[in-house]
Amino acid sequence: MTTYAGTVSKANRPNLVAVGTIVWLASELMFFAALFAMYFTTRAVQGPKVWLESTGMLNIPFAATNTTVLVLSSVTCQYGVFAAERFQARRSGTIFQISKWGMREWFALTFLMGAFFIGGQVYEYASLVAEGLTFSSDAYGSVFYLTTGFHGMHVTGGLIAFLVVMIRVFKAQKFGHSQATTAIVVSYYWHFVDIVWIALFSAIYLIK
Repeated sequence: MTTYAGTVSKANRPNLVAVGTIVWLASELMFFAALFAMYFTTRAVQGPKVWLESTGMLNIPFAATNTTVLVLSSVTCQYGVFAAERFQARRSGTIFQISKWGMREWFALTFLMGAFFIGGQVYEYASLVAEGLTFSSDAYGSVFYLTTGFHGMHVTGGLIAFLVVMIRVFKAQKFGHSQATTAIVVSYYWHFVDIVWIALFSAIYLIK
């Protein structure tokens, strides 16, 4: 009876890795909240006229396309989590049978979409610098590159996490609870950076 109770207690115990990740993401949320505060404070100080002139250099259709790719990567990431929850590490059919993909294929696609987003951000930076908007050009340039740059660093961190997960799964002899938990935790982080970017995109590109 004691053994049964101990087993039930262990089964109902929250996963410490998942809990730790959620707590860490809460601290990251505070960090981005500070960046948002800095952005809107600088905007209030500079005035709407200066802000409108600076935001006029932004390529909103391109940024919207890049944003769409990142948002859709959350969908592919979640499909990878579904595969991990049923302990399917790799596809059970051909590469063209998407319904039979495993965690590895979905995460690989998510990685490519995230890399596309980073590539688009680099291209946008290069275009803006060519137009004269640099980190030191004015206050808008400083807050623009700080907010989007820090987010880009978080996306890059997520890409590295996907690589680590896929390498661990490739090396593991059996896909079990440990690998599935790692995949789920990484998905928490990825969904977080996607949600933050939606807020950043709205604040920087849409609210003028």
